[in-house]
Amino acid sequence: MRASVTVDRPEPPMESLSLSALTDELLTTARQTNGRGARTIRGGHDHALRQVVSVLTAGHDMNEHDSPDEATLQVLRGRVRLVAGEESWEGAVGDFVVIPSSRHRVEALEDSSILLTVLAAGALDG
Repeated sequence: MRASVTVDRPEPPMESLSLSALTDELLTTARQTNGRGARTIRGGHDHALRQVVSVLTAGHDMNEHDSPDEATLQVLRGRVRLVAGEESWEGAVGDFVVIPSSRHRVEALEDSSILLTVLAAGALDG
């Protein structure tokens, strides 16, 4: 008779990141290049949730594009405008908006950093 053995596997450590430091790094690069920058901080094939820090220097924008399923935007630094058709929303540090499912664009009213959170297609199915 074989005894069952339970193996305790340690939980992975908590992941943490300074969004302020990342914003500083991305804005420095954006100012020296094309006025834009982004880094995925959570996401990939193993995750239903994707989070991206995007920066835009004043006067730059994210061209109009379709929304990928459910998505939100939180302003980390600066001021931005989200434009979807005839509607627009202006946000400053700490503001949050649900991104509409229609085509939209994001404009930087000043050097800005935003946290985009997107739920992968089909993540709630099943």
